[in-house]
Amino acid sequence: MEHTDLLTLKALRYHAFHGVHAIEREQGNSFEVDVLFHAELRQAGAHDQLDLTVDYEKAEQIISGVMFGPSVHLIEKLCVDIGEQLMNTFFLVDAVQVVIRKLNPLITVPTAYSEISMQWQRSSK
Repeated sequence: MEHTDLLTLKALRYHAFHGVHAIEREQGNSFEVDVLFHAELRQAGAHDQLDLTVDYEKAEQIISGVMFGPSVHLIEKLCVDIGEQLMNTFFLVDAVQVVIRKLNPLITVPTAYSEISMQWQRSSK
């Protein structure tokens, strides 16, 4: 991959209804999402134009659509859905990394969070 710049959305917070246990799908849980976009963004900086970069308001709408969408069992499923939609929307992006944290997961010992991280990369041209 050639040199690319990095644009990050960090710790977007959602109260959503995902999990294996029924109580998680009924009462919900707190989640955080990070997204790291690898793209050539210097032209956006040089020309101060939104259409030359990642519109992170649009990105957040995609993420919210998944997080507030139908309940799923696994944060892995949320991660795949978000990553694929972002890559299919932002064609200037060379790669995207999605990180999802489920805060206070329902296990027997106190735990800050469970976390999944996945990355997508475009094929070489």
